[in-house]
Amino acid sequence: QVQLVESGGGLVQAGGSLRLSCAASGSFFTINTMGWYQQAPGKQRELVATITSGGSTNYADSRRGRFTISRDNAKNTVYLQMNSLKPEDTAVYYCSATIRRTMWSPPRDFWGQGTQVTVSS
Repeated sequence: QVQLVESGGGLVQAGGSLRLSCAASGSFFTINTMGWYQQAPGKQRELVATITSGGSTNYADSRRGRFTISRDNAKNTVYLQMNSLKPEDTAVYYCSATIRRTMWSPPRDFWGQGTQVTVSS
């Protein structure tokens, strides 16, 4: 069983910072890309940032320069440092990971339960 557990969400004033963490646990062979997505009320889930096992990153244009994604492969953990937060960043943030359960398994996407980030004006 593979689990992704997020932490670090909360309430912050505009201009403030938060750091989200997501740790993968369970039995698996390898983790490929990890990422963060957000879902605001009434909207579809959308990409925030992704990072490969080699450290290559990709950001949504609206987050580039304010958010930084990183990972610790030894801890199977991905982070999202969010600076200069705006009220429009308010959303549930979901962690994702593309994981191969065994050497012979195809990669499959797993999702965390989500963590709420609320930015007050």
